[in-house]
Amino acid sequence: MGNCFSIQFSFENILIRGWDSTVGQANYVCKLKENLPTLSAALNELKVRRDDVQWKVDLEEQRLLKRLHEVDLWLSQAATMITEAGNLIEDGPQQINNLCLGGCVSKNCLSAHKFGKEVGKMLEDIKDHTSKGVFDKVAETQPQPSVVVRPEERPVALESTFDKVWSCILDKDVGIIGLYGIGGVGKTTLLTQINNKFSTTPNDFDVVIWALVSKDSNVEKIQDEIGANIGFSNESWKNKRVDQKAVEINGVLRNKRFVVLLDDLWKRVDLNKVGIPEPSQENGSKLIFTTRSLEVCGEMEARNKIKVECLKLEEAWKLFQEKVGDETLHSHPDIPKLAKQVAEECCGLPLALVTIGRAMACKTTPGDWNYAIQKLKQSTLPKMENEVYPLLKFSYDNLPPIMKWCLLYCCLYPEDYNIPKSRLVEYWFCEGLLNEFDRISEAQMQGDHIINSLIYACLLERAQESFDGEEYVKMHDVIRDMCLWITGELEEKEQSFFVKSGAQLLEEPDVKAWEAAKKNVDDA
Repeated sequence: MGNCFSIQFSFENILIRGWDSTVGQANYVCKLKENLPTLSAALNELKVRRDDVQWKVDLEEQRLLKRLHEVDLWLSQAATMITEAGNLIEDGPQQINNLCLGGCVSKNCLSAHKFGKEVGKMLEDIKDHTSKGVFDKVAETQPQPSVVVRPEERPVALESTFDKVWSCILDKDVGIIGLYGIGGVGKTTLLTQINNKFSTTPNDFDVVIWALVSKDSNVEKIQDEIGANIGFSNESWKNKRVDQKAVEINGVLRNKRFVVLLDDLWKRVDLNKVGIPEPSQENGSKLIFTTRSLEVCGEMEARNKIKVECLKLEEAWKLFQEKVGDETLHSHPDIPKLAKQVAEECCGLPLALVTIGRAMACKTTPGDWNYAIQKLKQSTLPKMENEVYPLLKFSYDNLPPIMKWCLLYCCLYPEDYNIPKSRLVEYWFCEGLLNEFDRISEAQMQGDHIINSLIYACLLERAQESFDGEEYVKMHDVIRDMCLWITGELEEKEQSFFVKSGAQLLEEPDVKAWEAAKKNVDDA
C-alpha cells in the first residue's frame, strides 16, 4: 500500500514539473510579441545612456583625465548588449511569422522557445545594465608615469662618468650629487641618460622628476616644473602662492621615495622654499643636479661632486668622424689628416666637436678644411662664434666685473701655456685689477680668491705640472678662444685689446694699429 502511494506521488510530481515546464516554454513564446517592442524601447534607452556616458568620458579625456575602470567596463558591456539585442530584434519578425494559435504555438517549438527565452533574458539584462549606468564621476586625474623618458643623444665616452654617478645613486649614504663642468661638455646629456636609466632598470623609487632650472629661474618656476611632473598644472595651482605650492609639493614627495633631477643650476636652490624634502638616508631619496660651478656644488651641500671632463683625443676624434661622415672624410686623400687637425682645435669639447663636425660634413675640398683650421686658430669661425662661444659666455657673464677682466687677461698667454699663479697675481696687481689692497703681499689673497673662483667656475684649470713649489693654472683652449672672441668685441667698442691670435707674427705690427690698445696678444 505504501509503495503504491509513493509511486503515485512521484508520478504526480513528474506530471506537475512537466506541466510547469510546458507552461514556462509556452509563456516565453506567448510573450514574444509583447517583449520584442519592449526590448526595442529598452535598447533605445540603453543607447541614450551609453551616449551620455561616452560624451562625459570624452570631455574628461580632453582634459587629460583617465576614465575609471568601472566606466570602461560598463561601456564595453553596453556595446556587446546593443549588438546582441539588435540581432534579436532583427530576427523577431521571422520568429513571429512562425507562430500560430494566437501566438502561443510555433511550427518549431524548440526554436521558438529558445528565441523567446533569449529575448526575455536580454530585456532583463538591458534594464539592469541601464540602471547601473549612472556615475558620480567617469574619470580621475591621470597618475604621472614614475619616469618620463626624455629624448636622448647617443652617449659619447660618458660611460665611466655615468657609472660613477650611478654607483652614488645606489649608495644609501649619498643623498645629493653634483655634476659640474664647463658649458658644452655633456652634463645635460649625462643627466638625460641617468633619467632614462630609471625607466629600464628595476629600482625602489616611486617617482623621477626632471626640472630645467637655468640662469633666470626663480623658486616659482622650479615649483611649476616639478608640479607638472606630479599632477599640479590646473588653474587652481597657477593661482597659489609660492609658500602654498611648497606645501603641496612637500605633501606629495614626503610620502614617496623620489629622485629629483635639476639641470643647469647657477646658484643655490633653497629646497625648503621649493617644497623638496631634503634627501637623506632615512627617506632614501636623491637630488642630482648639473652646474658649471664647483662652488654651487658646495652651496647645495652635495655629498658627491663629480666633474664631467672633456673628451680624450681618441674619443674626440671618434665623435668628430661620426658628425662629419665617411663620405666627406673619404672625398679627398688629404681630408682625414686635415680633419684631425680641426678636431684637435676643438680640444675635446663635445659641443664644439658636434657643431664643427656638422658644419664640415659638406666640405669636400682641402681648401675648405685649411680655411676652417685658420679660422679656428684665430677664434673667428662663424659656427663657433654663433653657436659655441655664446653658450660658454654665460659663465663669463655670471662673473663680477673684476673677475671678468682677470679672466680676459689670461688669454694674453699663449695656447696651452702653464701660467704661474703668483706671477699672474702680480700682473693683475700692476694692471690695477686688484683694488682691495695697496700692497702686493696683501693683494695675493684677493688674487688667490679670484683664481680659485675661476677654477670653481670651470673657466681656469689647475695645471698638473709644478716647478720649485710654484703652482700653475691654464685655460682650456676653447675657453681661451671664447675669451679672445670677447676681447675682439671689446676691441670694436673700446679698442681695449689688440688681438692677432694665430697670425704667426715674427715682428710687431705697425704701431698705428695698436698704439691705442691697452692689452696685446700675439701668438707667435
